[in-house]
Amino acid sequence: MLNDLGDALAAAVLDVERHVGRSGWDQPSRLFALVPTAELLEAAPELKAQLGADHPEGHFSSVEQDDFHGGLGLFEALAHLAWPATVAGCVLCVERAFLPSQYESELPDDPSQASDAVSSHPQRQELRLVTGVLRTGERHAVARVRSDPSQLLGGADLAPGLSTALLATLGD
Repeated sequence: MLNDLGDALAAAVLDVERHVGRSGWDQPSRLFALVPTAELLEAAPELKAQLGADHPEGHFSSVEQDDFHGGLGLFEALAHLAWPATVAGCVLCVERAFLPSQYESELPDDPSQASDAVSSHPQRQELRLVTGVLRTGERHAVARVRSDPSQLLGGADLAPGLSTALLATLGD
C-alpha cells in the first residue's frame, strides 16, 4: 500500500517521466489523466493483461490524452479543459528552455522577444518538466535537465504556476 495520496502521486509522476523519457527529447507537451488503477480494472477488466494485477493499494494508472492542445497554446488549452469525476488527477509533461540566472538580466521585457532570446542564446538549457496534481490538492513535479539527464529534481513546489493551472482543470 502506498503511504498516502502524495506518495501515489509522486509514483505516478515518476512513471510518466520514465514513459515519456523512453521516447527521447524534442517532444510536444503530453497530458495524462490519472485514474485509480483498482477502479480502472473494475471498469475494464480486459486491461488486466496490459496493466498487470500487482499494484499497491492507492496506485494510479495514467491514460494519455491525444492532441489535447487542439491548436491552442498550452495555458489556453488547459483553461478549456475539464475532467470527468472518474479522473482523480492529471499529469502534464512539457519541455522548456531556460537560461542560468546570471543571464536573465539580458532578456527583453516583452514575453515573445524574451522567448526568442532564450531559444537562440548559446547558454540556454533545456529541461523536461513533469507536473502532477490530484483533486485533493496534492502536487508533485520532477524536472530533468537535458545536459545532465542522470539528475532528477523533484518536489511538491517545483512548478507552482503549472500545478495551479492543472488543478483548475479538475474543477471544485
